[in-house]
Amino acid sequence: MTTCNRSPTKLLVILIIFVFFNNIIAKKEWISDATANQTGKRWALLVAGSNGYENYRHQADVCHAYQILKKGGIPDENIIVFMYDDIAFHPNNPRQGIIINKPGGPDVYQGVPKDYTGKQVNAVNFYAALSGNKSALTGGSGKVIHSGPHDHIFIYYSDHGAAGMLGMPEDDYVFVNDLIDALKRKHKAKSYKSMVIYVEACESGSMFEGLLPENIKIYATTASNATEDSWATYCPKESRGPPPKDYNTCLGDLYSVAWMEDSDKHDLSKETLNQQYHAVRRRTLVDKSGVGSHVMLYGNRRIGTDFLNTFIGNSPDYNNYKSSVQSIHTISSPSKLSSNGVSQRDASLIYYQYKFQKAPIGSREKMEAREQLEDEILKRRHADNSINNIGKLLFGQARSSKVLNKVREQGQSLVDDWHCFKTFVKIYEKHCKRMSSYGMKYTRAIANICNAGITMHQMDQACLQTCLGKT
Repeated sequence: MTTCNRSPTKLLVILIIFVFFNNIIAKKEWISDATANQTGKRWALLVAGSNGYENYRHQADVCHAYQILKKGGIPDENIIVFMYDDIAFHPNNPRQGIIINKPGGPDVYQGVPKDYTGKQVNAVNFYAALSGNKSALTGGSGKVIHSGPHDHIFIYYSDHGAAGMLGMPEDDYVFVNDLIDALKRKHKAKSYKSMVIYVEACESGSMFEGLLPENIKIYATTASNATEDSWATYCPKESRGPPPKDYNTCLGDLYSVAWMEDSDKHDLSKETLNQQYHAVRRRTLVDKSGVGSHVMLYGNRRIGTDFLNTFIGNSPDYNNYKSSVQSIHTISSPSKLSSNGVSQRDASLIYYQYKFQKAPIGSREKMEAREQLEDEILKRRHADNSINNIGKLLFGQARSSKVLNKVREQGQSLVDDWHCFKTFVKIYEKHCKRMSSYGMKYTRAIANICNAGITMHQMDQACLQTCLGKT
């Protein structure tokens, strides 16, 4: 007689299978929930390390970066902005209260949280904000990166740079050894899951070359390698993409404009860090006329497979980018942008020259512009002559040039003794005045003086004799 009843053994097997798969599904759901809970927050630290209308582009860069992050969904409480804030309402700004980062571009100044401005833009506050140490702050909004082990951090720094350091408008510079030490401490404190750093500055590769460990979960790209200048763009008299005629200063920086305009036009949930790095590198690459730089990559390269929205969010407006830029006929194509620009070292000189040429003959503006141009030329001459004379005093006429101009092999850090380097920079500035953006090109020479074994007393005497005429 046939029966439809199942045997107890078969029922037990079915029950075991059901429980097994049910546990798998439950485990997957638990893992998914746990992952969601551990996604973490996104933090951003944006720094424009210069002041003065001739450096308009650095604050314009940072303001544009803020707009990308804000549209990407990152709340203001997680975005910290350092900018001197002397550009938007500067008398020379033809559009008062407005900052643009490209010809015909939108106002990028509106809504930017000015957390640290004026004298608050300094290295002490920068490190305090990075480390999350509110007690170390001097003024400002008090905002710091209060991140945890599941959080992602994005740092963007736009300024003048030099071998071994980044500029600040007030007080001390950001020296590479201090920056690397701060990043290591941040990692040791388990204060982030991963970090991305973009640096726009001359010789910015020297901030990481041979120094940034691969095992502290940091992915860093720089506008230039350790020995070359970075470039400003959308500058007066450019054949393509000049600023509107009322502007006599560069509106942006080549590397910065490249990564931000790439971010504006892409779905950042589908573009990886590596894809953006290669796109920016192509757009910034040195052309036949020598304009451009070599964008570099340091640190943990595996992070490069992460999507950009992990760090800077994803703007819902990217689909509108193509139609919006097509209406701005002055925008040059990405492949041609690097053919337009000036070295960051020369941007101030170009600014003063153009300002002088445009001023009406016989006007007070013409006289003022001439004085500024002459002062810039004198600063450049002073930097050239002082370092060359110091070198001759220390090493003699025949050997000086060889020592001062030495470049170490790729992968080797700038200097053996960072305390010596920082001390010698301070000694030089004590006797020979603070370095101009052009004069910063000689920090490699100062590092080489350290590497050659010169004592503090010898450096002090050489600077004293060169710049003050004393022995």
